[in-house]
Amino acid sequence: MTTSTEPGFEVRLYRPKVPRFWWARRPSYLLFILRELSSLFVAWFVAFLLVLVYAVGQGAAAYQDFLDFAANPFVIAVNVVALAFVVLHAVTFFQAAPQTTVVRLRGRRVPPALLAVPIFGGWVVVSAFLIWLVVLA
Repeated sequence: MTTSTEPGFEVRLYRPKVPRFWWARRPSYLLFILRELSSLFVAWFVAFLLVLVYAVGQGAAAYQDFLDFAANPFVIAVNVVALAFVVLHAVTFFQAAPQTTVVRLRGRRVPPALLAVPIFGGWVVVSAFLIWLVVLA
C-alpha cells in the first residue's frame, strides 16, 4: 500500500505478514479462541433443548420425531463435541469469576482460590444431583 503526500514522493507503509493461525502457537491465546468458539456450542445446546421442549409439548409423534433426529450419528457427534466445549466454557468461567470478584472480609481481600472452591463444589453437587435424577429416579 502506498500513499502520496507530494508529487513525486510516496510513502510505503510496513505491513508484516501475519500467519492465519498465529493464535495457535501460544497456549493462552489458543485457550482464549477455543473459549470464544465454545459460545457457539452453548447456543447449539440451548436450541437443541428448546426444540426438545417444543417436541414434548406437541405430543408423542413430535417427540418421537425428535428422538429419531437426536439418534442420528451426526447429531450425536455434534452433541459430544458440544459437551466438551460447554465443559470448557464452564470451567474457564468458573476460573475467571474469582479473579474478577473482590470480596473483603474484615478489611482484607479473600484470596481468589478460596472463592473458587465453593463455585466448583457447587458445580459438583448440582451435577451429582442431576446425574442421580436422570439415572436413578
